Amino acid sequence: MYYKSLISKKSFWFLLFFISLSSVFSQGNDLTLIKNRIYLNLINKKINFNNLEKVIKEFDGEKWPNIKYEDVSREGFDNRIHTSNMVKLAIAFKNPKSKYHNKKKLKEILDKALGFWCTNDFIGDNWWNNQIGTPTDLVHLMLLMGSELPKNLVVKSQEIISRANINEGGARPGGDRIKVSSIAAKNQLFLNNNSEFDKIIDIIENEIKFVEWTGRKYGYTHSKNNVGGFNEFSQANGRGLQYDNSFHHRTDGVNNTLSYGLSYSLAFIEWGYYTRNTTYAFSKEKINLLTDYYLDGVCKTAVYGKFPDFAAKNRSVSRKGSVKPYTTDAVERLLQISNYRSKELKEIMDLRNNTIQKPTVSHATFYWNSEHFSFQRPNFFSSVRMYSSRNMNMESPYNSEGILNHHRGDGANHIVTKGDEYYDISPVYDYMKIPGATIVQKEKLPNHNTIKKIGTMDFVGAVTDGKYGVVGFDFKSPHDPLVARKSWFFFEEEYVCLGAGISTKMKNEVNTTLNQSLLRGEVVVSAEGKIKTLKSGEQTLSDIDWIHHDNITYLFPKHQTIFIKNDIAKGSWWRISKQISSSKDTVEVAVFKTWINHGESPSDASYEYIVKPGALNEIDKQKTFNNIQILSNTPYLQAVKNTNLGIIQMVFYKAGEIKISKALKFKCHAPGIVMLKMNKNTIKEVSVSDPNRELTQISFSINHKINTEGKGFKTLWNEENSLSTFLVALPEGSFRGSTVKIKL
Repeated sequence: MYYKSLISKKSFWFLLFFISLSSVFSQGNDLTLIKNRIYLNLINKKINFNNLEKVIKEFDGEKWPNIKYEDVSREGFDNRIHTSNMVKLAIAFKNPKSKYHNKKKLKEILDKALGFWCTNDFIGDNWWNNQIGTPTDLVHLMLLMGSELPKNLVVKSQEIISRANINEGGARPGGDRIKVSSIAAKNQLFLNNNSEFDKIIDIIENEIKFVEWTGRKYGYTHSKNNVGGFNEFSQANGRGLQYDNSFHHRTDGVNNTLSYGLSYSLAFIEWGYYTRNTTYAFSKEKINLLTDYYLDGVCKTAVYGKFPDFAAKNRSVSRKGSVKPYTTDAVERLLQISNYRSKELKEIMDLRNNTIQKPTVSHATFYWNSEHFSFQRPNFFSSVRMYSSRNMNMESPYNSEGILNHHRGDGANHIVTKGDEYYDISPVYDYMKIPGATIVQKEKLPNHNTIKKIGTMDFVGAVTDGKYGVVGFDFKSPHDPLVARKSWFFFEEEYVCLGAGISTKMKNEVNTTLNQSLLRGEVVVSAEGKIKTLKSGEQTLSDIDWIHHDNITYLFPKHQTIFIKNDIAKGSWWRISKQISSSKDTVEVAVFKTWINHGESPSDASYEYIVKPGALNEIDKQKTFNNIQILSNTPYLQAVKNTNLGIIQMVFYKAGEIKISKALKFKCHAPGIVMLKMNKNTIKEVSVSDPNRELTQISFSINHKINTEGKGFKTLWNEENSLSTFLVALPEGSFRGSTVKIKL
């Protein structure tokens, strides 16, 4: 018995050793597989060989003379071209399909170019170049060529790469931490340091998470001292993926979904793709969260999931091609990682490949932590950008980019049917006529150092049931003494724009711009039923019923005086960005611009217009006027009824009452935004939110008998005054400001 037991124990320990050894081999094989995947991805990057010929030809034996190496300023540091050139040369050297494959001349250039960089070790004034930009290029160079490069240069390169340190300030939570971690992980693969790679890949996976926006609880001022800095860099302080699927890169609460938030998602998708089907693969929970963010955050902030929403871009609008369509790379990788939400991903891929032209998905999405609303239909996309006391109006003009962006958060409302209506319009743009925004007209904008401002008003928000939505903005300009109450009502085929209480004491004109986009085709107007096509130029038109341009019609329920300019606009990229790479050459672009002039020092001015996409001959304008009923447009209540859909949308800036029809009255007992879905005079569904983010429940009354209750709500019937009062519990915590929907 003892002998058998001894053999049994030996067998047990041998089996345990064998399992452990198999695990080690398995991990080793997995690391080799991951490293090979990264290598193959690098060598297969597309290269413009005509440009590469020029790069080779211009190399002077140690550097490229056209680079201003001495300029390491935030606006300069085109030294990055040097490291980028080295990576391109290495790809051409390593790719078997390249005509430069294994060419001795290329290897000599690489050795000398790396030697020049390591000798000088250029440090830029912008920390990003030192901790992310340069280390990224050098770690890719190591993975491509490291074993073939001079050892002394590899050692020096390691010193430079190590500045991408996950324990230093650049690795702050949000968009930069994943980039720094990614560089560190790739470097450990190059060094074959398995234990360190294990730790870093763990950090990467655990960065896929929601963070609580501190502005929700304390208001923006709670975190203002940390804006842009590295204080408490290890604490999120609201930076990162928000519970509404938007993204904050800094503690200012500015929406960064299509900048840092996009690169955040792409970095995780990259590592999810590299580690798929290995022992390092991300968990199902993390992959699903990542996919949700990509589809519901990035793709729903994009036109048809393909073109970036121009309104959601920050200082990057001052870069050429900033709203070019997205590629399919990320989608293809997600589909290889998991089959979660694969149908939606495949549609995004088809849209980006132009296999299909229009999406099947319609949505109305509000990002309550970022005060951004997007709306999509198969034939058009629109959005509204706002800010409140919980966040700031716009990203700072870091590195002297986007220096005219003062008013781009002031209720910007863009409308597109194709996706490229604003493509590279930025250098000639009139930055005091932002689509949807109400702006005091000035001789020039203030200094760009004053762009970023704290919002002062609490009442900013929206209601959406996922398909339809209404947006309310209690607007008080942080730049000028200007106030307005602005709202947008989104239905199936059109949306309604209302403004009231527009007032300023400045001796300046105040304009509300309907649109400013690339001029494409004719501009047609109707004045008291008389239709004409406009010649190019600037003109004032009275008694206008509607305007049509580029598949969009702007209809006016009341005759309106309108200003239109359809002509060549001039500017330059240097005008909006003082980067060394910004061209000072004059750019000429044909632009369509139309606006309402509220006059000098307006007091309690207002506007009403309907935006309806579609070809001019397909729009029944009178039917639209009959279908859309503006019930109220005052500084206290803005409300619209769509008779065809049976939808009533209301923005109560204070408690109030409204007569919806002869038989139905509605009273809201507190400020709020409400949407009703009706079947004749019977309410079938109620959606409600608290834009002030103060209430735990909201109450409202109607003069019909309803005596029911459900999850999160109940009704009370008062026989004496013939009123049914609803008590609806509102979301708390990170979901304050989101919509509650109840069905009756």
